Amino acid sequence: MKKALVVDWLDKYGGAEKVIQALEDALQFTEVHSLVNVMNNEQLQQVFPKKQHVKTTYLQLFGKCFRIFFPLFFKSIKTIQVSKQLGLIVSSSHSVAKGVQKSSKNQLHISYFQAPNNNYIWQDAPLYFKQAYPLIKWLLPVFRKWDFKQAQNPDFIICNSKFVQNWVKINYKRESAVIYPPVHLEAFPLNKNKQDFYVIAGRIATIKRFDLVIEAFNQNGKKLIVIGDGNELTHLKSKAKSTNIQFLGFQNTAVLSNYLQNAKAFIQMGVEGFGIAAIEANSCGTPVICYAKGGITETVVNQQTGLFFNKQSAQALNTCIADFETKNWNYEAIHKHAQQFSAQEFKKQIIQFVANHLNKTQSV
Repeated sequence: MKKALVVDWLDKYGGAEKVIQALEDALQFTEVHSLVNVMNNEQLQQVFPKKQHVKTTYLQLFGKCFRIFFPLFFKSIKTIQVSKQLGLIVSSSHSVAKGVQKSSKNQLHISYFQAPNNNYIWQDAPLYFKQAYPLIKWLLPVFRKWDFKQAQNPDFIICNSKFVQNWVKINYKRESAVIYPPVHLEAFPLNKNKQDFYVIAGRIATIKRFDLVIEAFNQNGKKLIVIGDGNELTHLKSKAKSTNIQFLGFQNTAVLSNYLQNAKAFIQMGVEGFGIAAIEANSCGTPVICYAKGGITETVVNQQTGLFFNKQSAQALNTCIADFETKNWNYEAIHKHAQQFSAQEFKKQIIQFVANHLNKTQSV
């Protein structure tokens, strides 16, 4: 059967793109669609090793500035036309990909939710829009109405955590399944010899709250390695003390793995739907210090594979770090716990889910 994959956009290689890569490996799509593709060729080849072309929309004309035109996303996703002869559409959605429309009534549409969709028009709107929030907030009910309507498009929704599943039920009034995302654990081996530094890694965006981690390490003077790229990078560099905070930019898996293996702990301040990087750290035997909200509460065991703090602030993080440094950690047990989130398990569950629902559709 021929299949189509629809994603929100492709710009930088991160956790969402690792899931897209795993979906491609499991289902081998005939065609791939995206609102915009501004990812460099090396990273694109990593996500789609057997494909040369990603079909995009008119938003491609705006290049890397496409996010400015967010209000157009809801209409732009409707311009994507998958081939009529395809039997399956899979959308990977953290924004509007779920809103893609079928080109034939016989097609099955399954959407994998990478996070609470469009969180910048829901709970994170004040954080995302900052000073512009008073000007934009009157538009949010309109955006939410459009978003809700498009969330009804998929025949089935798969969420990447129970946290996201609950969010979908509350905001979209939809039932959904849960399949935890893939982590390529073989690339993150156990290392029991930890060094005296901490790591944060991921897409450097406002909602990740890297700013609060920088503030905490400006205060405590401990060594912090920051791995990742994004629109907040320049701003964070201007705030950080160069004496103890080092920015490495985007790094490949081998470099990321090396730092995660040797770090004293990995830190997560933002609210993630799941949090792949935290599992990668745990696979290295490295504990995770994290804000106790979101999908991470389903994957990190407090006091065993990491330590939780209950307020999203620099002070709460520093208090937790001080507590963390008084404890002895079983690196081997942390590594063992992470092995349940393998890429192989994700692939098996996705293939089975698709097969089951295709069979039900065809038997009707």
